Amino acid sequence: SGTSRGILKEKPSWILKISDENGTCGQGEFSIIPDLSPDFKDEKSYLALINLVVEFIENQLEINDLNSLKTVEFTEKIQLFYSKFRSYPSLIFGFETAAFDFLNGGMGLIYKNNFSEGLSQIPINGLVWMGDVEFMQEQIDSKIQAGFSTIKIKIGALAFNKEIALIEKIRAQFNASQITIRVDANGAFSPYEIEEKLLQLKDLDVHSIEQPIQSGQLEKIAYLCKKNIVPLALDEELIGISTREERRSLLDFVCPQFIVLKPSLHGGFYGCKEWIELAEERSISWWITSALESSIGLNAISQFTGNYPIILPQGLGTGGLYTNNLPSKLVIKNGFLKMSV
Repeated sequence: SGTSRGILKEKPSWILKISDENGTCGQGEFSIIPDLSPDFKDEKSYLALINLVVEFIENQLEINDLNSLKTVEFTEKIQLFYSKFRSYPSLIFGFETAAFDFLNGGMGLIYKNNFSEGLSQIPINGLVWMGDVEFMQEQIDSKIQAGFSTIKIKIGALAFNKEIALIEKIRAQFNASQITIRVDANGAFSPYEIEEKLLQLKDLDVHSIEQPIQSGQLEKIAYLCKKNIVPLALDEELIGISTREERRSLLDFVCPQFIVLKPSLHGGFYGCKEWIELAEERSISWWITSALESSIGLNAISQFTGNYPIILPQGLGTGGLYTNNLPSKLVIKNGFLKMSV
């Protein structure tokens, strides 16, 4: 897959299994993206962290602790788990997924809701990966043909005028009420040229831009959100912000139009729930996106998303990018994600 950080040819994941003597087994995924996940430095140190999680589960947790995950009253042990691993979102995400799967009988049911029962579907954006102009154009055409009404284009790797030309081509055929265009720059643009680029995107009725400049430049990003040339969605900016207080102060300072939440990068389900709560209190819209997880992680993230009334298209998929993915019950039809049960 091509992003503005370069091309990924493979991505590591580890699978956590929680089982009992009756043979019930829940599976979770520790999913990381090298150079992006805050908890991954190298494989050796990450495996040491995984061992800490395994030891904690084996030595500290009882079934009543796991059961408390389904309530608002966590046991002390679960509270301790979250505070101990607060800075390791991929570990929290893997643990939560395995625990919920285990509690629900080990059949891949993470959250019981209309989506997981196959009764409702989630609108999603069609993602266009980076590549040369021809490759990107092919993807755009096939997404529109497949019935997607929201297209998300990764930008920042080609010459900007070529990327603009791709968007112009869509707009020559479809207006903003027919096709919504989102762009994701992954921090590719310089703060000095960004306003001029945003004006060009605004002229093409672009819905939003994710992370236009490198994260950490809060004054500039807050200024861009205030100007609102094109609505801004924070993504990488949220990585490593792991306490409620830090999350609150980031949202208050920057006042973004949108936030993009990825459970394996932004605090697991617990962290994403908190982000959503804080965002909604401030009338900030949000959507949930997967981050190259396997079927195990994608299944969990889509069921978590199904807990919410969904207005905006989400950034979910079925993991079709991989050549060696695990089987999945997720299917995409006409720009909607559904669970085949």
